[in-house]
Amino acid sequence: MNKLIQPCGSSLNAIYQYYNNKGEEPKMRWSAIDRWPTHPLLIECFADHIQKELKKFPVEKRDDVVILFSAHSLPMSVVNRGDPYPQEVGATVQHVMEKLNHCNPYRLVWQSRVCGPHGLARPQTDDTIKGLCERGKKNILLVPIAFTSDHIETLHELDIEYSQVLGKECGAENIRRAESLNGNPLFFKALADLVQRHLKSKEACSRQLPLRCQLCVNPVCGQTKAFFARQKL
Repeated sequence: MNKLIQPCGSSLNAIYQYYNNKGEEPKMRWSAIDRWPTHPLLIECFADHIQKELKKFPVEKRDDVVILFSAHSLPMSVVNRGDPYPQEVGATVQHVMEKLNHCNPYRLVWQSRVCGPHGLARPQTDDTIKGLCERGKKNILLVPIAFTSDHIETLHELDIEYSQVLGKECGAENIRRAESLNGNPLFFKALADLVQRHLKSKEACSRQLPLRCQLCVNPVCGQTKAFFARQKL
């Protein structure tokens, strides 16, 4: 899955519904590694990519670079129901900046204008770039914080739409993007450690997974959570 912090709820729901429609319990054992926003090796990997990209800015501009951690946005209707995604992304950002000793000013912003009747989580990445440039902050480092690999939302949305087109329109001096996790060995070590710890824990999922969002309106979600919580690893 491409989203880093949030488990793919639709996939978990599909697994539950498959067995529910068959009217039987699974003959195989299911479990879920459902959240890991502050894993030390994950944090180190992000910090490593940021440090490498910061060094590519002109020396005299480096301390003035604003780091924008850009995550996939959510409809506010989902946020207002109590989805933990924003707080978990924020936890990752905080740990990364602590690892970097808060070397630069930073913000968490949201990209990808998906449809939603109640608006999107803000501020949006492109609006923030415009606002920073208007205020004289024209050296910006974009960090895709909730993605595991480069894809259309990094290679096109961040690299072309924002860095090149929007950057030129706003008069930015330098807009760069840190590489996604991709093939960094630290990322693979993080995944291996997660699996090892998960298997040793003998727990089917985290304590957080069975808890429904406070204002959840999807009954299948609750049934799915109960399904995974009762599995035996």
